[in-house]
Amino acid sequence: MNILLAPDSFKGTLSATEVCALLRQEILSASPDALVTALPIADGGEGTVDAFLHIFGGTRVTVRAHSPLLHEMDADYAVLPDGTAVIETAAASGIAIELQNDALHASTFGTGELFCDALNRGCRKIVLGLGGSATTDGGTGLLTALGARFLDADGKELPYGGAALEKLCSIDLSGLDKRLKTVRVTVLCDVKNPLFGKNGAAAVFAPQKGANAAAVETLDRGLRVLASVSAKTLGADLSAAEGAGAAGGLGFACLAFLQGKLTPGIDYILDAASFAERAKNADLIITGEGKMDAQSLMGKAPFGVAKRSGGTRVIAIVGLCEATTAQLVNAGIAAVYETNALHRPFSEVKARAKEDFCAAAKLLWQAEGKNGAE
Repeated sequence: MNILLAPDSFKGTLSATEVCALLRQEILSASPDALVTALPIADGGEGTVDAFLHIFGGTRVTVRAHSPLLHEMDADYAVLPDGTAVIETAAASGIAIELQNDALHASTFGTGELFCDALNRGCRKIVLGLGGSATTDGGTGLLTALGARFLDADGKELPYGGAALEKLCSIDLSGLDKRLKTVRVTVLCDVKNPLFGKNGAAAVFAPQKGANAAAVETLDRGLRVLASVSAKTLGADLSAAEGAGAAGGLGFACLAFLQGKLTPGIDYILDAASFAERAKNADLIITGEGKMDAQSLMGKAPFGVAKRSGGTRVIAIVGLCEATTAQLVNAGIAAVYETNALHRPFSEVKARAKEDFCAAAKLLWQAEGKNGAE
């Protein structure tokens, strides 16, 4: 059999590269003659840099940057052989970085620092993945790192984070890095939410980042003010654009201030990897992610893989599956194998990640290898 492995990461436990290695190990131990091709993928969140480096090669760059709550840390991005920089928002502004998330004060400043470093290295194409952020600051932290100033009624710069945006009165773009005029920014985004409102960044995503009901209201009011002041500054209002609410409004900042082009992350990466051609030559495709649920249907990696499979059988190995059988069938996924079928708490899942994954992979291949032999 010719097997194509195309999983996303199991966030917090296994990288997509590790998932591929463990799957390959289990398959080849039982079927030494199988042809196994590894293609770790991502949809714009954690693992995007790894996916691009696997596809194209290039250099991993490590720089000092600031975390969501402005602690100094090391963060990575990639420079590809053609000079394109690939940056994950999750690398410096991610939800997994801080011991405790603070949705009101978390900032995208660190992601802006990675952006600046890429500009300093001469990169004029930047791919920015928006997944996995801890922030709801409308991208003001990133823009501040690039030289913009967000000012209150007294002309003083606002503190970092979304909580301060209610006091925004003006935006000074005179110091915005002039090199941005010659940079093409591609933004990988798998959601279509607007900046504010009942489907906006604060209402939908901030509770996942530690915001209670009062904090959600504060953040939403701030994003509305940001939209209003930005429209006066720029002469256009992009707050209702699809994806403006991604990554706590970072999508809006990229659209409005950086002239970024938003595109579905999984489709962009699969195109870059010539996935359709690989799928056509495969007898079986194995994809996966940490948690598969209804939200996965909105453009997450496994469903993107199934959509682009060209009729090749697609199965998934996941930590936990909360999608219904009907949803899986409609998405084109023939079978799902769970690594956490006993629904253990995450602390146990993390400690047993490799052991449980290998057990599930063994069961997967006992069934799928037999199907392939027949």
